[in-house]
Amino acid sequence: MTHLWVRSESRDHEQRVGVTPEGVKALMNAGIKVTVEESSSRAIGIDGYSATGCEIALEGSWTDAPREAIIFGLKELPEDGTPLPHRHIMFGHAFKGQPSGRVLLDRFKAGGGAIYDLEYLVGEDGRRVAAFGYWAGYAGAAVSLMCWIAQQNGSIVEPVGVYASSKAMQDDLNERMAAFSDKRPSALIIGALGRVGTGGADLCTSMGVPVTKWDMAETASGGPFPEVLDHDIFLNCILARPGTPVFVPASAKTTERKLSVIGDIACDPDSDFSPIKVYDRVTTWDAPALRVHDDPVLDVTAIDNLPSMLPTEASEDFSSQLLPSLLTLDALDAGVWGRAKATFDEHL
Repeated sequence: MTHLWVRSESRDHEQRVGVTPEGVKALMNAGIKVTVEESSSRAIGIDGYSATGCEIALEGSWTDAPREAIIFGLKELPEDGTPLPHRHIMFGHAFKGQPSGRVLLDRFKAGGGAIYDLEYLVGEDGRRVAAFGYWAGYAGAAVSLMCWIAQQNGSIVEPVGVYASSKAMQDDLNERMAAFSDKRPSALIIGALGRVGTGGADLCTSMGVPVTKWDMAETASGGPFPEVLDHDIFLNCILARPGTPVFVPASAKTTERKLSVIGDIACDPDSDFSPIKVYDRVTTWDAPALRVHDDPVLDVTAIDNLPSMLPTEASEDFSSQLLPSLLTLDALDAGVWGRAKATFDEHL
C-alpha cells in the first residue's frame, strides 16, 4: 500500500500544509495510507485530520517513518547533515545552483532517497500542477506596499506576521494607508499574466495602486528596462531560469530613479539566474526589507515563504490543485511523478 506521511514544518513562521483533511479523506478512499504529524504551528488543526481516521504521529517523527513511506512537506528540512533515505515531496530549492541545494543533494545521495520537487511537478504541457503563486504575489505586494509606507514615514518596514484572512490583510493596509489618502505609489509587475503576478496585481488594485502589467512580450527584447526605474514599486514575479533577462542591474542603486521598493516575490537571490542584481540574500519576517542604498533610498523585500502570511487560504488553494496528482502516487515512475524524479536524477 502506498503510504504518504505528512510531516510537520520545522521552519519559523511556517503554518501551511500541502493537504487538507478533506484531501486526506480522498486519499484514504483511494486506498492510500496517510499519516499526519501533529504540529504546534499548522494553521489547520490536528482535529480535522484525526476525524478522517488517518494515523496521527508525533511532531517531527518522520525521520523514523518506515523506509517505504513518502514524506510530504513544504519547506526546508532540518539542516543537520544527516543522510536522507526516504523519498520526499517538498520544495527543495536545489536545482539552480544554490549552495544550500548542493548540500541537500549530497544528503540524498548519501542516504539513497529522492526529492519529488513541487516546483518541478509539471504536466505534459510543462506547466506546474500546483503552486502557491497567487498568494505569494498577493502577500508580496502587500509587504512591498508596507515598505513604501514606512519610507514615507522616514523609516524601514517593521516585522510582519500572519493574517487570519486576505480581508484582514487588506484592512491592515487600509489603516496604514489612511495618512496617504491623496497619494498612491505606482507599481510595475513583470510576470503579470502568471499566478504570482495576478495575485500581486489583485492586491495593488484593491489598494488603489495603479499597476503597469508586463509579461513575456514586454521583456522579449532582453533589456535593459529603464521603465522599471520609473515606478515607485517593482514586483518581480518571474521564476529565475537560464535566459531570464536582468531587470534591475547593480548600477540601479546609484542611477537616477523613482524606484524605491523592489518586491522580489520570485525570491531566488543566490541563483545564478537571478534578474535582480542589487542584493544577494533573502529577507525575513523579522526584517522584511534590506536597505541596499540610502540616498535615494532603495529597499528590497524578498521573503521566501510569503504565502504563510495567509496560511489557511494558501493551504486550501494549494491542496485543491495538488490533490489530483497525489491520487496517482501509486505510479511514482510515471506522469508528473516520473518527470519530477527524472529532474532529480539529472541534478544528482
